[in-house]
Amino acid sequence: MRKSLFSLIAALALLSCFQLQARAQYEQPQVAPNTTLANVRYDWRWELYGGFAYSHFNAGPNLTQGANLGGFDIQAARFFTPRWAIAANGRGYYGTSGVAPNIYGIKGPFVSEHMFLAGPEYRGPSNVHVSMLFHALVGGAYGYFTQGLQDQNGNPVPPANLGLFNNQLTFASAIGGSIDLNRSPRLVFRISPDATLTDFGSAGIHEQFAISVGIVYRLGEGLHNPPKHK
Repeated sequence: MRKSLFSLIAALALLSCFQLQARAQYEQPQVAPNTTLANVRYDWRWELYGGFAYSHFNAGPNLTQGANLGGFDIQAARFFTPRWAIAANGRGYYGTSGVAPNIYGIKGPFVSEHMFLAGPEYRGPSNVHVSMLFHALVGGAYGYFTQGLQDQNGNPVPPANLGLFNNQLTFASAIGGSIDLNRSPRLVFRISPDATLTDFGSAGIHEQFAISVGIVYRLGEGLHNPPKHK
């Protein structure tokens, strides 16, 4: 018993010696502070954005099956103060849509929507890591719903017979904003959700969900600096 206790104490003492020696040999590495975001500021005149977009879209007034469309979202924003800007936005959404039961054998026709919008943008809470922006954009949208609408004999089928809207240009709006994650003073990763409003057909205003993710590039520094004379 005493021999076992002595062996245990000796082993613990030997382990303690090893730990003390290891601590004496180990030096805490010096980690340089991350200065990548140290120069982030919000006095740029322009922000250019491009990204991949998604929209859940109803291609007809009474369709129960919506269309999940993918596409692009591009935007240019001109800032007049660090918080206020005017933005011009273009979007394209593409995919297939469900249709009403029909005798033509048509399922999942191609549909698309293009939106052309402009409006004010406001920069909300911001720091060197993240910035929140809010916008209210209005303009027009063109919906295309008639591709491939033919019966078994190749005759055109009116989109209304399938529960679809007619091809048309109409009012559109996007109400939402973005969360900007700064990766450098100029480059930003953006997540931009929106409620989009359109007025296709006679069914009144339709509200849809849309979101995009992409990259912002800032340029035109010195918003408050006077112009330099050559």
